[in-house]
Amino acid sequence: MNGPMHGLRVVEYADERGSYAGKLLADMSAEVIKVEPPEGDPTRRFEPFLDDEPHPERSLYFWQYNANKQSVVLDLEGSDAARDAFRRLAATADFLIESMPPGRMADLGLDYPDLQPGNEALIYISITPFGRDMPRANEHATDLTIFSNGGVTWMNGYDDHALPPVRGGNQAYHTGAHYAVLSGLVALLHRDQTGRGQYIDVNMNAAANVTTEAGSYTWLVSKETVQRQTGRHAAVRPSIPTQVQCADGKWANTGLPPRKSAEFARTHQWLEDSGLLDEFLEAPLLLEGAARERIDLSKLAEDEELQAIFGAGRNAMSFIASKLTAYEFFTGAQERGFQVGIIYSPEEVLSDPHFQARQWPVEVEHPELGRRFTYPGAPYRFEKSPWSIRRRPPMLGEDTETVLASLGYSPDEVASLSSTDVPG
Repeated sequence: MNGPMHGLRVVEYADERGSYAGKLLADMSAEVIKVEPPEGDPTRRFEPFLDDEPHPERSLYFWQYNANKQSVVLDLEGSDAARDAFRRLAATADFLIESMPPGRMADLGLDYPDLQPGNEALIYISITPFGRDMPRANEHATDLTIFSNGGVTWMNGYDDHALPPVRGGNQAYHTGAHYAVLSGLVALLHRDQTGRGQYIDVNMNAAANVTTEAGSYTWLVSKETVQRQTGRHAAVRPSIPTQVQCADGKWANTGLPPRKSAEFARTHQWLEDSGLLDEFLEAPLLLEGAARERIDLSKLAEDEELQAIFGAGRNAMSFIASKLTAYEFFTGAQERGFQVGIIYSPEEVLSDPHFQARQWPVEVEHPELGRRFTYPGAPYRFEKSPWSIRRRPPMLGEDTETVLASLGYSPDEVASLSSTDVPG
């Protein structure tokens, strides 16, 4: 079976800011051709390396973001012939993704106005920290500064504000890449109707900011500042902690407590099914909640009985979590309609039965090494069209000859265009 993007060609000229956008399309079976300079994409030299041996073909960082892609070497900075080859390649593309500094593609003669006349159906996606034409367009930025400037870092961390905020690696770049793909798919729908492509300007700072949910709007509308909280939504006023250590020493986030009559009834039954009912002294309050026709949380501040019932529900979830293993608590809560989660280390995710059942860890063959490696798998699953990793990340320039030959270049012309500058 072919994936949903089968038959579409993507030309990617992107560093770490845009490579995830290309990967998302490649994993859904688009043909993604990564254009690299003779020395290779800079991320080929990013740590960590396989077996701790630094080499451009052993960067695990590069592997993660470039599986399923092809690699074509073109010296766009130093060769008119290489730029001509890029134009010919772009003329065959459905998408072009670039994350160069604003003005750089225009300087090379490879910007959307340069390429669009040769391919009116081209969807050209530019990914930059602040957008191409904004006042801050030429500022230097990193993943950390983009997420911080966008307000997301402020909202993620611990109740103890003496500790620094927390962020996940490359989340700003990932967010921008997702907006690039989503925007590109909308443009593809438009092209299906009109036959014409369009230019998309992705502002990573703006993309990060709109992920703050109510955080930014709280300031803009009411001039109040939300505060980060451990494992909970940032809020102006602190909420009750929700992380509990389970019987096996692992931690879980109990999430939202019972809020409806039926949920109080299910919580009471869970205690009984687990043999814990007699130990939980607030159990009668759960029955009071179950007996109420409606739980109106808008009356919580003025209804003392409701406060006791609501508190009992939250305490029951914490109590149950403390008596069960983290996975028992997680599955038991999910079966009863509660949204809870185990707090995993990255390596623990790979062994979780849920992720394994979804075939999330994927084994990828690296023939040149005679080894197989475990990769992160599908972020989403389609019923009719599969996600898959079809090939390991490309070695530098390994597809140059095939791709350029398909554009009409002779072997001698390919050789003159595709010299690499990588040891080994």
